[in-house]
Amino acid sequence: MKHAVPLLIASSTGFAMIAAFFVRPAQPLTQMAEKWFTVLAAVAFLTAATSLVLHHLKKIAAQQAGWGYSAVTLLAFLITVAVGLLKVGVPISPQFPEHPWAGSYQEEGSALWWLFEYVIMPITSTMFALLAFFVASAAFRAFRAKNTEALLLLGTAFLILLSRQAREAPADSWSLVALFQTGLSASAATVKDVIMQAGQRAMMIGIALGVAATSLRILLGVDRSYLGSN
Repeated sequence: MKHAVPLLIASSTGFAMIAAFFVRPAQPLTQMAEKWFTVLAAVAFLTAATSLVLHHLKKIAAQQAGWGYSAVTLLAFLITVAVGLLKVGVPISPQFPEHPWAGSYQEEGSALWWLFEYVIMPITSTMFALLAFFVASAAFRAFRAKNTEALLLLGTAFLILLSRQAREAPADSWSLVALFQTGLSASAATVKDVIMQAGQRAMMIGIALGVAATSLRILLGVDRSYLGSN
């Protein structure tokens, strides 16, 4: 019974959304489902925040391996929530000067804005900078010409990179370098506009079929993994 009710709710909501897309009188159901989603998302955020706090508190209390990172994570989370909810440093809104909390918590100059600009953004940039080394390492391993597929991948990547560099190099309109640049640009355009587009369309068709098949499995109750069962 504990699985039957959630399964019935998920199936009925899914079929209602499908019907609302094709049947005009059923379109208000879409707005109702969006409101339900907003409420459920708010509850999910609260549940996730509670789970995060309890998880890291247990690690800190038991002093498990890496509990220092848990302490930093928990402290950063609580500070961010506090400055956002209390609107610390939010400038007074010109429209409502008599209400100090009328301004947006994302307003420039607020504490939350400062955390985003000078803490989150530098950390994000650092992470992406570190990822560049992993991407370069993975590309070096993938581009080794061990077989025909790897050789094609290496040749295509070399052609695209060379065409970009040749496009930026200065050359006279009638020189051999200009002819070489024209040939490279035409070859790279063929690869991107013909071969790559065909591959992308095949991937998108496969993804669409996979989404449709998975959605039908969930709506018909065949796939119950979201209920915690197979």
